[in-house]
Amino acid sequence: MALVEDFFVARKPLKGSPHTEAAYRADLAGVSAHIAACLGTEPGELVLGQVDAKVLRAAFASFSEGHAASSIARAWTAWDQFFAFLVAEDVVVGNPMAAVAKPKVPKRAPKALQGEGTPERLLESLAARGQKTSRSWPERDLAFVATALLSGLRLSELLGLDIGSLDGREGERRLRVVGKGSKVRFVPIEAPLEALVSAYLASRKSRFPAEKLGPSSPLFVDRHGERLRRGGAQYLVRSAYRTAGVGASVPKGALVHALRHTMATRLAEDGASASEIQHLLGPREPRHLPALHRLDRQRATRCSAS
Repeated sequence: MALVEDFFVARKPLKGSPHTEAAYRADLAGVSAHIAACLGTEPGELVLGQVDAKVLRAAFASFSEGHAASSIARAWTAWDQFFAFLVAEDVVVGNPMAAVAKPKVPKRAPKALQGEGTPERLLESLAARGQKTSRSWPERDLAFVATALLSGLRLSELLGLDIGSLDGREGERRLRVVGKGSKVRFVPIEAPLEALVSAYLASRKSRFPAEKLGPSSPLFVDRHGERLRRGGAQYLVRSAYRTAGVGASVPKGALVHALRHTMATRLAEDGASASEIQHLLGPREPRHLPALHRLDRQRATRCSAS
């Protein structure tokens, strides 16, 4: 449908994530199939004038049978924004999505590593690991996990780091991070993490003596010297958990993300404000902040009672 493509063209200035666009496209197409079924036609033969509040309610009722509340809520948002665009373009006179029920999605608690001292055990295990084979690279593994744990970056942000992302002079380093929507933020790194990254880069120089590093060279690479990819990073972190014996402390459905949430939880426990945590984590993490600060309040209550 040409109007759908016009909708995504209109969203370009928002600099949204490619994953969000792909999800919205899937949601528009998925609900369209249910709308077509309700009208007894094919998705490619839909006429916009046929899609009213009654049809949309029936379509979403059918769509909801095979989807979780979070998926239904996202699809509702996609269609709500699509109709808002159509209203702005004078294609339709009103947005019918107000008449379609939207499920309430409970705020999710952060999926941090469980157990007292688990992050420390993980880092100590990596630091004690020697190079057993030519395929192993303990310096890189330690630097990657420590950066994930101490910076709170998303996996995509970690993989997108370049040598030039290390900003500032020695002892005052910070990471220049390009996050969702191409928004740039700076995350400070402490001296111990800076030392680990420096040790990793020194080991990299010995592995790839002919490599010429510039500001646009990837920071984290695989054993071939190519930018580390998602699958390789997930394997690296999974192996680190297994070697440290902390696999049972990793929440279900979290892997690299557990390191990010551990950092955020520690900040909340140490009294960081919501705005400080928000700045370090980057945009679009507000759903976790209430849970983080509940943890902080509970901790404060325990301390005052003791």
